[in-house]
Amino acid sequence: MGKHPRFKKKGKSDSFTIDNCGKPIELNGWNHKLPFIGMIKTYEPIEVTTKKITISRQAGDWYISCSYEFQATTTPKKTDVVGVDLGVKTLATLSNGKVFESVKSYQKFEAKLSRLQYLNRHKEVGSANWKKAQLKIARLHRKVANIRHDALHKLTTYLAKNHGTVVIEV
Repeated sequence: MGKHPRFKKKGKSDSFTIDNCGKPIELNGWNHKLPFIGMIKTYEPIEVTTKKITISRQAGDWYISCSYEFQATTTPKKTDVVGVDLGVKTLATLSNGKVFESVKSYQKFEAKLSRLQYLNRHKEVGSANWKKAQLKIARLHRKVANIRHDALHKLTTYLAKNHGTVVIEV
């Protein structure tokens, strides 16, 4: 039995995908001509040929992500097996003694976030000033999330580059 379609609401996880009807999309340099949209400028140069591009908005900023194929290369590993213990006080402790400290990103920005939410509490919901304040709060939340993502990416990249087998305690 089919259900009614659920349409995406504007402002909630805004994103869309361009697949160009299966034809490849060429991205070279800083400025790119995308099908159905036109010219866009990126923060850093991109040189890739892809079939699908997703454009999304987070906290007022637009991001472009594309998937592409490449030849994987293997790197020589220092040790074969390493055990990882995910902790509460530390992000991770490896069996060889190396400790990855937690970034504590929320604690760093908790006072600023509290202040922004305090200033926003008396604004009329839906007004222009309320929307500006909500955007500032969303940007701060995005900054905290990006710090966490960065720490996790650094940990997983280190494990993948230096160890053949990774065992995680559950």
